[in-house]
Amino acid sequence: VQLQASGGGLVQAGGSLRLSCTASGTIFSINVMAWYRQAPGKQRELVASITSGGSTNYADSVKGRFTISRDYAKTTMYLQMNSLRPEDTAAYYCSAVKYGSPNYWGQGTQVTVSS
Repeated sequence: VQLQASGGGLVQAGGSLRLSCTASGTIFSINVMAWYRQAPGKQRELVASITSGGSTNYADSVKGRFTISRDYAKTTMYLQMNSLRPEDTAAYYCSAVKYGSPNYWGQGTQVTVSS
């Protein structure tokens, strides 16, 4: 599985961005896709995840502001980020999980929120 993330950028506080993650390769057995983020000097943390059945999960810090989704063909995952805050500044990584296998990772896309 190869993952390609895009959509990061610089935005003012209160603004919005939409991240995309396109999967290719042997994607038919992906069980969960997720977004993680890592700020300088901090550990990577889970932001949101979505199962193949459409169930979603969010970190408390982004609930009500971020929305994760997948397209019908399940090849692209999105993260709609609204009401962005400076503390959302981080490199955002997409990940795919096939149960019983290590996570697949895409390259990071940088999100910078200015105050």
